[in-house]
Amino acid sequence: MIEAFAAAWTSATEQPPEIAEFLPDARTLRRHALHELIRVDLRHRWLHHAGEAVTRKRLIHYCAEFPELEVATLPPGLVFEEFVIRRHSGERVDPRDCLREYPDQAASLRALLNSDELEQSTHRADDLDATVNHPPDSVRSTEMTSPQLDLTATAAATAADSMAAAFEPLDRIEIGQQIGDFDLLTGLGAGAFARVFLARQRSMQRLVAVKISADRGTEPQTLAQLDHDYIVRVFDQQLLDTGSTPSGSRRLRLLYMQFLPGGTLLGLLRWVRATPPAGRSGKLLLDAVDAAMEEKGEIRPTDSSVRAELAALSWPETVAWLGRRLAEALDYAAAHGVLHRDVKPANVLLTAEGVPKLADFNISFSREVAGTSPVAYFGGSLSYMSPEQLEACHSGLPRTAADLDTRADIYSLGVVLWELLTGAKPFDDSTAEAEGKGDETTLEAMLERRTGGVDPVAMGRVPDNCPSALRRVLLTCLETDRARRWSEGAVLAKQFDLCLDARARDLVDPPPRSWRLQLRRWPLLVLVLAIGIPNALASWYNIQHNQSLVVSRLGESAQSTFIIITAGVNLVFFPAGAALLIYLSRFVLGVPRGLRHGRRYDPATLRRARHDTLRFGDRAVVVAFSLWALAGLTFPIALQLASGDVPGRAVVHFLASLLVCGAVAVAYPFFLVSFYLVRCVYPVFLRHGEISEDDGTWLRGLSRRSTWYLAVAASVPLLAVAGLTFLPAGDIPSVILAVRVLCVGGIIAFVGSYLLFRALEADLQALERVVS
Repeated sequence: MIEAFAAAWTSATEQPPEIAEFLPDARTLRRHALHELIRVDLRHRWLHHAGEAVTRKRLIHYCAEFPELEVATLPPGLVFEEFVIRRHSGERVDPRDCLREYPDQAASLRALLNSDELEQSTHRADDLDATVNHPPDSVRSTEMTSPQLDLTATAAATAADSMAAAFEPLDRIEIGQQIGDFDLLTGLGAGAFARVFLARQRSMQRLVAVKISADRGTEPQTLAQLDHDYIVRVFDQQLLDTGSTPSGSRRLRLLYMQFLPGGTLLGLLRWVRATPPAGRSGKLLLDAVDAAMEEKGEIRPTDSSVRAELAALSWPETVAWLGRRLAEALDYAAAHGVLHRDVKPANVLLTAEGVPKLADFNISFSREVAGTSPVAYFGGSLSYMSPEQLEACHSGLPRTAADLDTRADIYSLGVVLWELLTGAKPFDDSTAEAEGKGDETTLEAMLERRTGGVDPVAMGRVPDNCPSALRRVLLTCLETDRARRWSEGAVLAKQFDLCLDARARDLVDPPPRSWRLQLRRWPLLVLVLAIGIPNALASWYNIQHNQSLVVSRLGESAQSTFIIITAGVNLVFFPAGAALLIYLSRFVLGVPRGLRHGRRYDPATLRRARHDTLRFGDRAVVVAFSLWALAGLTFPIALQLASGDVPGRAVVHFLASLLVCGAVAVAYPFFLVSFYLVRCVYPVFLRHGEISEDDGTWLRGLSRRSTWYLAVAASVPLLAVAGLTFLPAGDIPSVILAVRVLCVGGIIAFVGSYLLFRALEADLQALERVVS
């Protein structure tokens, strides 16, 4: 019946065939057949016989002609097809008019706006028209001197005709056909200007995905540069000659690529919206993948470590897991001079294990492909575009497509991941579309919504189990000012790694009322106490020990002289040591404070601050031990000046007490300082994305050194007991209290140091997993 009607159109010479003559009698069958006949009739009236004496009909005309048709009950797919056909015919159609004209189908059509077909066909045509009618300043200023841009404008001016010409041969390709080396097995997807099939490549005996589209753009040259685990691998292309028209030959491009049976993120998004937040987890991703595979007759893997990993993740962790891999893909593409410019759920394919792969670089711009110009690429889906890409589409704004960089793709990825996380986009563009009276009005309304950041309603959709780190990372992706976004995909990938590590993300983004957040505000006070208290206790022990064994046995005049000399030395050395520590901590104290107040630093300064933070514990104990070593030289000299004779026993007492005090001043401040800096200060730097491989080396070095400091902490009570064995029996009662305090305190301090050591070790390992 359908074939007969199409054949009647082909053989018609004067009058077009009447639909009523080909309709069956049964009511249900009649309505279904009527829809299919209308599809054929629309294509012939608007496309194949355009310009002839054939009346163009709209769906409302068919509803008036056939009583069983009502506008309210028309299938959304039929409404969509009318929209696409009208656009292909060259008619200027606004998608908002379509939504207003068919309010009963608006919900389904709006869902299509999130999919590949309607949004892509609408916005690419809109952008193309904008380029022709209102070229950017860069085009206006060079169109008379640049053949390339002139060719771009010429191609844009005739785009509607070429699209319509390409539609007819695409429409004739059917499942079951053999095209060259490929047997088309089933359809995988269809857009306005392309169709994708699952095919068997005979020569290689393998399944591939075949994309057939009009021969335009540089997608094959772009994808040929990219060989990455998270980018769909394109094998090769073929050009198909489908005949000639008055405007030239019609050629289709057949692009065959890696077949991924797990569907797309768009399919996963439908599962997300249909599942309550409490029911979402990594298993939801696997369920969506399995459903897509079942539709294609594929069998899911039975033994997969990747699927086992996904099954154990929460939903926010699953989003971070997907985001990490897509960020790596964007970073790899950017490193090869390729910008995607159309990152959206429909362009992310999934493997049988749920691994995402970025696809459809059809509107991407590659600086490595000769003959491409960024001005030619205004494509993409408006609701996923960054503000600067929206500005590039606006003829009245100075931004051009040539100004875009990888941060535009990072913004789009942020929109995709936010939509996966919450089930809705971070910006409500429906009002902008309803209010807009033209393309520029719509763009301006969308830009205004993005200027204010993510609205409170969208923030309220964030799941309760979403880590603060993931919320922060996505909000940084969605910064209106691209200078405040993540600068590279690699930096963003490390941030997602952080979100996937429970301990690391808790360090970097503590709970709102955590003590760590409070202590971040008082680094100087904490460091003074961490260094000062152990040294003050060591000083008390040193005074008690030497007062009883040495100083008290001097004459009154000698004691006065000794006290004056040692006090003078201490008043010089210890303030100098404190000043040196403040100088050494200038980056440790100053940079985090500046970051908290919104100040921005260059990478070299941030790198220096991170390095100094991880080494400050060592520097603090080196300075403290150096002061104790100076004291070890000062006390015998002061004794010599005070008494004129320094007994050998007194020198031994001084050295023994200073050895113990030096161990106290080294071990305990190190663990207190390092624990505080690693848990409270160093994570501040990781929030800003400046991480290098050197950080991993510094973290591992700190972990190794902490083992040696633990051994020093364990030696303190042992040294105190050992010191008693060298004292004469008569001297022991005079120092027994100090030694007992030191032994008991040393044991308690060692237990505390060991607990700090274990916590510090776990923190360092978590941070190293993130930065390495």
